[in-house]
Amino acid sequence: MKKTVVFALIAAMLLALFCGCGNKSSEAEKAATISFTDSTGRTVELPSSVKRIAPSGAVATMILAAAAPDYMVCVANEVTDMQKKYIGESFSTLPITGQLYGSKSTINLEELLNAKPDVIIDLGDYKKSAADDLDALQEQTGIPTIFIEADLPHMAEAFRTLGKLLDGKQERCDAIASYVDETTALYTKNAPLIPEAERVSVMYTTGASGLDTNAKGSSQAQVIDLIGAENAVVVEEVSNKGGGNTINMEQLYIFDPDVIIFTDDSICSEVGGDEAWQQLSAVQEGRCYEIPGAPYNWMSGPPSMNMLLGVRWLGNLLYPVVYDYDMVSETQRAYKLLWNYELTEDEARELLAESTLKQAE
Repeated sequence: MKKTVVFALIAAMLLALFCGCGNKSSEAEKAATISFTDSTGRTVELPSSVKRIAPSGAVATMILAAAAPDYMVCVANEVTDMQKKYIGESFSTLPITGQLYGSKSTINLEELLNAKPDVIIDLGDYKKSAADDLDALQEQTGIPTIFIEADLPHMAEAFRTLGKLLDGKQERCDAIASYVDETTALYTKNAPLIPEAERVSVMYTTGASGLDTNAKGSSQAQVIDLIGAENAVVVEEVSNKGGGNTINMEQLYIFDPDVIIFTDDSICSEVGGDEAWQQLSAVQEGRCYEIPGAPYNWMSGPPSMNMLLGVRWLGNLLYPVVYDYDMVSETQRAYKLLWNYELTEDEARELLAESTLKQAE
């Protein structure tokens, strides 16, 4: 009888011991994750230490390359040699995993899983279908997947959120967030100072023909409105795609913009010698400029954090008295802050050669 009691006590002690270990293990596991509520309202369990991140698409790739380039384990699309110069040669070795969800999904599931990210991060404009899409992607991959709204009004907060989520990146992300706030304050203050009668009309062209345009109301052309200018191209059905709306020369003559800004792969250098284009005021007055395009087009393509440079560049180009600063120095400061790239004065001047510095000649 005594032996039975002893064995029972030993069994009870062992059970308590194992239960205690189980509780500690459970508590440790719980401590290793955090609950994060994303911009869709979804609550997702994330590792408490995040150092391996996968972008959902092109916008996320751009933003994460600024916030934490060394934490990226893949990219959504091919990074060009020109872009690598500024955002880092390490991007040469990262696998391309594609657009991870949505109607244009090109997901390379094998590459994504092999990259072993701690979390997939989607950044950009809010879409009603985002919650369902991200739930589906998370279920398909088994990888925590979150969305952080990061259009221009939410961009500063997006960077601050990334700073809290990503180990050791708080200071860097907060600095970029402050730059977003500074840029927002710049156009919020300056745009109302431009009298209606002095607002410059601008056409923003893309492509080789010069007739693909980002019309008034398109997300690709929002910098024009932000700085206090007028988009010269007004159409009934606005396209938000990178190529915008295609117009013809007859329409262009009607719009007759004060200024034409071209992408760096267009006919900007040729329009002065083209008889059809010579009828336009902007061509006659030499007010055709090329948008700097490194590491991303400063206006759009996609419209994201590159617009921070676009606001400063276009504001200073069109209204130098109001947006009064040295754009060469501003460019150097931005590249150091956003890409951690020490841009020389000569490099900055080369970027601005067909716009800011051309106007100053």
